Amino acid sequence: MQKQWRINDPDPKLQATLSNALSIPPIIAQLLINRGITDAGEARDFLSADISGLHDPFLLKNMDIAVLRIRKAKTGKERVLIFGDYDVDGVTSSALLNNVLTQLGIEVIHYIPHRFHHGYGLNEEVAEFAREKKIDLLIAVDCGINAFAEVKLLNDAGVEVIIIDHHEPDHRLPDAVAIINPKQKDCSYPFKHLAAAGLVIKLTQAIRGKVDEDVLDLAAIATVADIVPLHGENRILVKSGLSRLMNTKNKGLMALLDVAKIKGKKITPFHVGFILGPRINAAGRMDTAHTSLDLFLSEDPQEALDIAKTLERHNKERQQMQGDIVDEAMSLVEQDVNFNEQKVIVLSKEGWHRGVLGIVASKITDKYYRPTVIISIDEDGIGTASARSINGFHLHTALSGCADYLETFGGHEGAAGLTIKKENIDPFRELINKLAQDMLEAKKLIPTLCIDCEIPLASINMELANVIDSMQPFGEGNPAPVFCSRQVLIKTYPKVMGKDTLKFWVTDQKQFTISAVGFGMAKYSGLIRPGAKIDLTYQITLDEWNKAPTPQLILKDIRLSE
Repeated sequence: MQKQWRINDPDPKLQATLSNALSIPPIIAQLLINRGITDAGEARDFLSADISGLHDPFLLKNMDIAVLRIRKAKTGKERVLIFGDYDVDGVTSSALLNNVLTQLGIEVIHYIPHRFHHGYGLNEEVAEFAREKKIDLLIAVDCGINAFAEVKLLNDAGVEVIIIDHHEPDHRLPDAVAIINPKQKDCSYPFKHLAAAGLVIKLTQAIRGKVDEDVLDLAAIATVADIVPLHGENRILVKSGLSRLMNTKNKGLMALLDVAKIKGKKITPFHVGFILGPRINAAGRMDTAHTSLDLFLSEDPQEALDIAKTLERHNKERQQMQGDIVDEAMSLVEQDVNFNEQKVIVLSKEGWHRGVLGIVASKITDKYYRPTVIISIDEDGIGTASARSINGFHLHTALSGCADYLETFGGHEGAAGLTIKKENIDPFRELINKLAQDMLEAKKLIPTLCIDCEIPLASINMELANVIDSMQPFGEGNPAPVFCSRQVLIKTYPKVMGKDTLKFWVTDQKQFTISAVGFGMAKYSGLIRPGAKIDLTYQITLDEWNKAPTPQLILKDIRLSE
């Protein structure tokens, strides 16, 4: 699909200010500006990402109360229940919290809800469970901020509650002993975007008076997997945590790296997002997330390896099931969707596995660049759905306009979930597409490639590649920089490597020559003829394959020059 190129407007004056203050190339200064970093001090902190830059944990509202309550649990020999969500952030947060509480000598019990039996967050059953287990204190991690009824049930059962959550709070809060959430009203904490695992690290910092850097590997995985912005404290946690992954002390993480065949490699957010995260999540999608928690709590290398192999098996099952459903969904799109009339894809079928609906919706959205709703209908005629959107279409707003046809819904601009009766699917499809006619102009249905800078090819060198590399880790809020160069001369015919990858050489028509690699770009091979001029968008990386590192282009798009 043809992409629109949108090049950021340069700011030469601010470029010069940052470049002079930090002794960095103007291009790097512009990259920082593009990411909203315009102050020299903030830019210096961003580039250094030093652990000493973490804020005082007691700036978080209620942190002092939470620490006192946990110390009371220690002195009173109370039993504490950790209630965590079933995704990567929830599972790793539970493991991190377990680490600090057990080292204090507190007896800990765990509860992770089943994705299909219980759904997300605190549930009514947990109050009875806590009563049976004689629990004095429940700590909810990565959930609970809007669990008003459930917290009341726990309080009525004689169980006090601490909530550690990073999700958006309602206008009121549950009746908990302490709520640690930087997004709550009157919380002056300087950084609002920590994932739950980051907040547990802050709690650990408050209890111990320092950061335990040995557990930052788990916090880094959670932070990347939960797609929170990788700046501020998140950048510090991820940069420090990923650097420790190769030498992790967590037996479960060692086993997972081994089974995933990335042991000994330099771990990047890519490995977390596409290799580690899916395996950790696979347990909750296919069975119970307790399996992933057991992995990170294991102290026995053989037990950890066995659990990691179970996750690997779950992930392969998930991949197979996901692939089958994606194929079915794409067939339905080609068969039933009229793109001239439907700007939103709504697909439904009985029996689709609910654990992969969100992934399937993302795949369909990526392929067709349309908002997508994927619905699985159960035997009672109730559909459960995941939805994903594109820029310019606010999903939650659209679903609010369709509320009369929905049983439940929730989410935000880019992703949402809902339940719907089977007989309401067709009228829902019709209404959401009617709303999309007003919300989505034709130009918004063309994907946009955001480009940081247009640069001459000859400006690429090892110094630039190394400074760009220093901006890692890349991810949400700090994307890998994208550049473009025009009137580039093709020097060689392309080689097709692997399944769908192109590699060829380009030159600036003078002296400078560099290799270009296009993953999934075999379709462009007809354009690649020596002597032809093309415009390229690309990322700059270091090619370290069997030689001294050299700069290399990783292509994002190719056009014939005008």
